[in-house]
Amino acid sequence: MEMTGGAGAPAQENDYSVWAIPPEDVRERLKKLMGGLRSEFGGPEILQPHITVVGAISLTEQDALEKFRSACEGLKAYQAKTDRTVTGAFPSQCLYLLFQSTPEVMDASAHCCRHFGYKRSNQYMPHLSLLYGTLTNEEKKKAKEKTHVLDESIDGLDFQISRLALWITDRKDNGTLETWKLISECSLSPS
Repeated sequence: MEMTGGAGAPAQENDYSVWAIPPEDVRERLKKLMGGLRSEFGGPEILQPHITVVGAISLTEQDALEKFRSACEGLKAYQAKTDRTVTGAFPSQCLYLLFQSTPEVMDASAHCCRHFGYKRSNQYMPHLSLLYGTLTNEEKKKAKEKTHVLDESIDGLDFQISRLALWITDRKDNGTLETWKLISECSLSPS
């Protein structure tokens, strides 16, 4: 067993996730949109606009970093294109951009999941959450409409993913996102 800290204490495990990070110009556009939605509909601030590549998996930090570095080494930059704005049933998917499930996008997630030993319970749904929260169906409909008022061409985003990030994303956070923390980032090799 891997040891760290005091005499005989086991290494602490946290929930880690891997995120695809949009380029800076797209991030700024998304942050502005997300801020506008949050000011009207509430919810916690999503610190970094991202597309989840590997969902929360419990690991030690050293193990997570090793798996992350290994996954990044074998992955090339890839294109991501939005399909449409969607409302969902979970607080973390209250309102999100659904991305096209292209072979590049699906392969990038499958590649990283293999390196992390992550088994999905459902098919991968590449998405970028715009708003976290528990809204009524009517409020979600209004939030979706507001999305297109704030940024009428948001459903046409098309950009290259050239960076991945490893974050602590504690599943027991109860939607505050206050415990989420950036651990590492990597740049992908050009495609």
